[in-house]
Amino acid sequence: MTPTQLRAYSAVVRFGSVKLAAAQLEVSESAVSLHIGQLRKELGDQLFSRAAGGLTFTPGGLRLASRATEMLGLQDITVLEVSSAGQGRRLLRAGASSLFAEHAAPGLIELFANRAADLDLELSVRNPGSFVEALVERTIDIALGPPPATADPAVVCRPVMYYRVVTVASPDHPLAGTQPTLRQLREQTWLLGPSAVADSGAIRTLVRRLGIPDDRQQIFQSHAAAVEEAKRGRGVAAALSFTVAPEVRKGHLVSFCGSHASLEEVWHSITLAEPGTPSAAGELARFASTPRAIQAMMRGTGINKTRFRPSVHVTLWS
Repeated sequence: MTPTQLRAYSAVVRFGSVKLAAAQLEVSESAVSLHIGQLRKELGDQLFSRAAGGLTFTPGGLRLASRATEMLGLQDITVLEVSSAGQGRRLLRAGASSLFAEHAAPGLIELFANRAADLDLELSVRNPGSFVEALVERTIDIALGPPPATADPAVVCRPVMYYRVVTVASPDHPLAGTQPTLRQLREQTWLLGPSAVADSGAIRTLVRRLGIPDDRQQIFQSHAAAVEEAKRGRGVAAALSFTVAPEVRKGHLVSFCGSHASLEEVWHSITLAEPGTPSAAGELARFASTPRAIQAMMRGTGINKTRFRPSVHVTLWS
C-alpha cells in the first residue's frame, strides 16, 4: 500500500464518490479508480460496491477506512518530527476548546514551553466534539478542554482544572443584587462567546440547562468581548469566575446569586492511549494538573512569539 493509494481511498470514503474524490485530489477519475483497484488486488477485498443510495462498504473496507486515516496521519507527523529533529527541535500540536484557549492556554503554554528550550508549540481552537477524531488522525497531539461525551478506549483523559462559570451583568442591570428565577433568566439577552455553540462545555451546558431561547442569545468572537458588552449594560454574560473576579471586586460587574446562574465543570487533557502519544504531549498532560500550572492558567499572559506557532482555523457563520 502506498500513501497515494490510501489518500485516494480516504477521499472516496469521505465524499462517498469516486468523482468527488478525484475533484478534491485534483486528479482524474481513472487515476482514483486505478489506486482503488490496486488496493483491492493487494488486500483481496472488494472494499466497497456501488448501490442506489451511494457506496456500500464491506467490513474490510470499513476497517481500511479507519486504518488509512491513522496511517496517513502518522506519515504526516513523522515528516514533521524528522524535520524538527534535524533542526534540534520538537513540535507539539495542541487543540483546545475556545474557552480554554482564550483564558487558560496562554499561561499554561508560557510556563510549559519555558521548561523545554527545544520545544515549539502549535495551538488550534477546535470543537470539543472533534477532539478524539483529531487525535486519532494525528492532526493534534493533545486536546485540552471538556472530555469526550462517551468513554473511548483510543484516548486517555486526565482531569486538569476545576472551574466555575457564573452569570454577570452591569451594576445597573434590573436583576443586579437579586436571585433571578428561571423565567427571568430566560427573558434576558445573553451575550456569549464561541463556546456557547460548541458540542459541549460548561457555558453550552448552562445555556441548555436554563433553556435560553435562540433569539435571546448573541454570540461574539471572544468571551472577553461578550463580557465587555455586559459591562455596557446590553445584557447578561456567562463567564469564568476567575476571569471576572477583579471586575466584580471593582464594582464594574455584578454576579447573580443562585444555583441557576452558575455551573462547575472540569477541564481535561486528552491524549492517545499509549504507545501513540508523543512524549511532549504526555509531559504536558502530566504537567497541566500541577499547582504551578493551574496558577499559571489563572494568571498567565503569553509565550514568546519565536516559540509559538498559531494554527489558523476559519469558522463560517450562517
